[in-house]
Amino acid sequence: MRLIREFEETVQRLFARGEIHGTTHLYSGQEAIATAVGSLIGPADRVAATYRGHGHALGVGVDPQGLMDEMLGRATGVCGGRAGSMNVVDLSRGLIGSFGIIGASMSAAVGAALSLRSTGGVAVAYFGDGATNHGYFHECMNFAAVLGLPVVFVCENNLYGEFTPWEEVTAGDIADRPRAMGIDTRQVDGMDVFAVRAVTADAFERARGGHGPVFIEARTYRFVGHSRNDPGAYRKPGELDRWRARDPLLVAATALRERAAVEAAAIAQIDAAVAERMEQITRSALAAPFPSPAVAVSEFAP
Repeated sequence: MRLIREFEETVQRLFARGEIHGTTHLYSGQEAIATAVGSLIGPADRVAATYRGHGHALGVGVDPQGLMDEMLGRATGVCGGRAGSMNVVDLSRGLIGSFGIIGASMSAAVGAALSLRSTGGVAVAYFGDGATNHGYFHECMNFAAVLGLPVVFVCENNLYGEFTPWEEVTAGDIADRPRAMGIDTRQVDGMDVFAVRAVTADAFERARGGHGPVFIEARTYRFVGHSRNDPGAYRKPGELDRWRARDPLLVAATALRERAAVEAAAIAQIDAAVAERMEQITRSALAAPFPSPAVAVSEFAP
């Protein structure tokens, strides 16, 4: 979680300096979800991420150096500098794509699940609350339920579909929709990495056991705007402060001290080590070469 946070804050600084082009959608505040789910991903599993996918990629073990190089469009990036922020793929880690189209991750994961039925593998689809009002959501869940596919749908409900509060555009409870299709549905505190991991472990066991798809709604919050130039002025007064009090890094640190007797000094040492690592990664990424226009994009394709 600390790595994801440091990575995203570094991306924000580099973007402000003009080093990263295009757009970025940061994962700050949602780290517990990708960390918990990613810790359970095995070699036979596949993951489809969203355009807010840096955390998803790091969660499944994508090399942070290669990912930062990719953010900066360098030839040493995980996709040869051709994917940028929103389209990262790393098949060696089971990451079949990061999708800029809202809800497309569900389609990709369901498709992957068709080939995983006899392997014991599970496909994971990350998506936000805004995607639950799109056709992908209903069609993919229906298809997965009818065929009993090994898919775990992870809805990261950060309370906003871009700039719009989810309750203003979403009728009823999101979790009632998969339940109506007979899909096993769970709701969990998305700011607690241990709670998310426990729920996800059970979901994976069910999906691997041939019992069909599982839907997880993780209630979370992004600490930054929707994208690079969103100041988040639409937030309710005091809302951000209330959620920052439940920062997943603080929640995890408290749990580690209380449940596992991990000393504060040990946690601080981890934080310092990650910060130093990110400084080294950033220096290396800035010094890396840009891809040659003569090299075909297809040479980097999976």
